[in-house]
Amino acid sequence: MTKCEWRHSEQPVGYDEAVAAMEERVAAIRTGRAGELVWLLEHEALYTAGTSADPTELVDPDLLPVHRTGRGGRYTYHGPGQRIAYVMLDLDRRGRDVRAFVNHLEGWLIATLAHFGVQGERRQGRVGIWVAGPGGEEKIAAIGVRVRRWVSFHGVSLNVDPDLGHYRGIVPCGIEEHGVTSLAALGIRTDLAEVDAVLQQTFEEIFGPLPAVFTAN
Repeated sequence: MTKCEWRHSEQPVGYDEAVAAMEERVAAIRTGRAGELVWLLEHEALYTAGTSADPTELVDPDLLPVHRTGRGGRYTYHGPGQRIAYVMLDLDRRGRDVRAFVNHLEGWLIATLAHFGVQGERRQGRVGIWVAGPGGEEKIAAIGVRVRRWVSFHGVSLNVDPDLGHYRGIVPCGIEEHGVTSLAALGIRTDLAEVDAVLQQTFEEIFGPLPAVFTAN
């Protein structure tokens, strides 16, 4: 299997720009014109509404821009200090099992958190990764994917040190009874560069070998 490319964007990428780039890459992967890609980036502060988004869960529509998107899930937040990983893999060559793919994404996030001494866990009926935080059980990472002709896109987000106050404008992923947290809120001192290195290392453990260096844009 051809090795997966890693791309790292130093500056925040516009949401619509990112979606267009993913659409183009997915088409190229499907036709064999490009290989698989994991793209690490940040967005400016915004909300995204997935295919299951309930309008009543947009608590403050004027707080931040809202982008409708084709990924699965409900409302979520993206912003500086949150590492987003858009994962474009050829699932046709990897077994055509979407459930296993999502399970691998969860395992990837759990392994990454373990590197920082944080125990991330799955929860039945709740998408994402959960930890025991100061306010009780809290979500630290979100998953929202789409698959087109057996090529995946969109992906995961991990809260490193975002402005958690921005979550007040939505009901995150439709879950009111639990909060959100971040590595910083849990007292973990790190930065995006270290998180990126761990993400690449643990991704290789879960999904297979990768090249040793990032490509930048």
